[in-house]
This record gives sequence, C-alpha cells and structure tokens, in this order.
Amino acid sequence: MKLKIGIIGSASGPQVEDQKAVAKAREMGHEIGRRGYILINGACPGIPDEAAIAAKQAGGMAIGISPAFSEYEHVNEYGSPSHHDIMIFTGQGFMERDIINIRSCDAVIVIAGGIGTLNEFTIAYDEGRPIGILTNSGGISNSIPHIVEELCDRQIPPNMVFDDNPKALLDKLEVAVKTYPLPIHQDGRVKDMKERRG
Repeated sequence: MKLKIGIIGSASGPQVEDQKAVAKAREMGHEIGRRGYILINGACPGIPDEAAIAAKQAGGMAIGISPAFSEYEHVNEYGSPSHHDIMIFTGQGFMERDIINIRSCDAVIVIAGGIGTLNEFTIAYDEGRPIGILTNSGGISNSIPHIVEELCDRQIPPNMVFDDNPKALLDKLEVAVKTYPLPIHQDGRVKDMKERRG
C-alpha cells in the first residue's frame, strides 16, 4: 500500500507570502510525488496546496479532505482549490474536517503554520501519528519543541522528527513510520498517546 503523507500548514497569512516557505512546500510535495506516495491535505489554499500541486507535477496523487458539503460550497463559500485527484467532502467545517484529515494519513508533515495547523498538529500528537516538522519554514515550525515540552509539559515522542531539508525530513519520517507503526486495540480502535505510554 502506498504511504499517505499529510501536509499541514498555513492556508493564508504571512507564511503563504514567504517565498522560502512556499519553495520548501513545493520541494516537499515534489519529493512525495517522486517517491510515489499519496499526498493528503485539507483541500485549502496556501502552503498545503503548493505541496499538492508539486506532488502532482512529479507524478504523485493528491487527495483533499474538504470542510465543505459539496464542490460548489468548497469553491464558492470556502474559496478553496479543486484540482485534487480525489476530493472528499466532509460537510463538517474546519474543526471536524481536521480529525478526518489527520486520521487519513500514515504520517503528517508540518510546514510553517498558524492556529489551524496547531489544531491539526495536536490531533496528530494525541493520536500518536508519526510527525515530521519542516523547521525554518516559518510559522509554528520552529516552536513545536517549546509548545510541547515547555508550555504543555509533554515529551517529544520518538516518532516526531525534525529537519529543515525536505528530502532529509521525508527520509526520517519513512523510518519513523516503519519503526513506530500505529498500534491497534483488539476492538480495532487506534490507541491514543496516553494508552501508548502506559
């Protein structure tokens, strides 16, 4: 089965205007597509969309998890792109969409990011998903250790990796996915981080 890599990051704001962040997003998307993986994002504009476009240009597939109920609502009310290979319309708005977005991924990569990205990050963290942080891409990317360890008094889990080079980060994330697969309950539910830590 192809690895499904989620890209979470800034949909708007100063990070989207930062050409360095955009270039890193494009490089990450290109590498995901080149390796034959599937890129998943929240079907929003900005950094996640830049990565999706690059993944498709490199021969990969892009799946969008939309907050909208329909394509019309997605384009006209959310003002979001609709060029993904597959679009899933959740009809659940941003917050609930984020849960489906994260749970659809084998691993998640943070590029830049603001408050919405932080919401997606905390879902991935609590559910024990492998997470890659593309450092020096702006937004919250360099603040994750501070947020987790100092503000939240938690530990950086072993399946969270950091690098400012997209290719190197994806290499590390591949290892994290293989080394720390998501554990499953007997009833089929994914264990959350509290249960994983014992």
